[in-house]
Amino acid sequence: MSRSASLALAHVMAHCGGSSAEAVAFAAGAIRESPADPEPYELLAELRRTSPGEVAAAVESPGDLWQFVVGSYLSFLDGEMDTAAGWLGSVIGYRPTVAWASAPWFSDERFLGGLTAAGLADASLTITEYHTDLDTDTVREHLGPWFRAIEVVCDREPSAEAMARMAILLRFSGRTDESLALCDRADSVERVMFTEVVRAGTWRRLGNRRENAAALRRALLLDPTNWSLFLDLADLAAEDGDFGAAADLAGQGLVHEPEEVVLRAAGAAYRVRATGSVADLDLLLELAPQVSHAGYRNGLIACALGREDLPADRVEAVRAVTGAGRRGGSGR
Repeated sequence: MSRSASLALAHVMAHCGGSSAEAVAFAAGAIRESPADPEPYELLAELRRTSPGEVAAAVESPGDLWQFVVGSYLSFLDGEMDTAAGWLGSVIGYRPTVAWASAPWFSDERFLGGLTAAGLADASLTITEYHTDLDTDTVREHLGPWFRAIEVVCDREPSAEAMARMAILLRFSGRTDESLALCDRADSVERVMFTEVVRAGTWRRLGNRRENAAALRRALLLDPTNWSLFLDLADLAAEDGDFGAAADLAGQGLVHEPEEVVLRAAGAAYRVRATGSVADLDLLLELAPQVSHAGYRNGLIACALGREDLPADRVEAVRAVTGAGRRGGSGR
């Protein structure tokens, strides 16, 4: 540790009344203000050397942002590079408007050399799970070191599924061309279903329904018993107004997963819209409360009730169905 950093640590400890835990939080605050400044990391390293028990206790059960910030760096010091990336991914996802990835350790050769493709893929997905807006110029700039890490790790350890998962972050960040290119690189390693699913999602974001459907059909060729792919294709057909085809696709999915409630409900809704079947409207009324994703459930109900010649009493009963939750899926 440099002499200036030692003096800074002494000043921080005096400011914090000699409490190592408070000093750790103080250093984390300094990182938030300037993630690229090496000095707060040096302070943390020295604190961990002099008070390892207190520092470990400070991040043992993380709940605050600063604990994740500190935990990521401590994991790096311990050589646990996948864990370090995962903790930092949580921080970035929660507050992407700060340039967290500009931390000096994140671009360190030891970090990039020890980080696995699977670990970086997990951490990249973590960034996308906080429902924050990643598609801005500021966030893309802040994520620059992360994008470079993706390039380095994919060059060193090409793994098809991991690369496809990293491509999801590129899509969320508005780097759709790069996302598609990374999917192409993944295909050059090994063709797997998930890459086509990710590619389909990127084409959907771009508004290209033809390429979206084509990718889903290629995914189905790679995994022909995957009921979720049949449902995705059924939903696309319904969006195009071809409710007969949508019902048929849902039926094909039921061959492979006959008890799947979401698939059964979708098939019923699309048959109602296509044929006016009262029996299927009753089936939808029975199944709809079991569809946990409220938005998807309500979309199926709206689709079915788009048919104008349905019995009024059934229509009112279906409209009365309410609930909340989520439809399960691949996270794509």
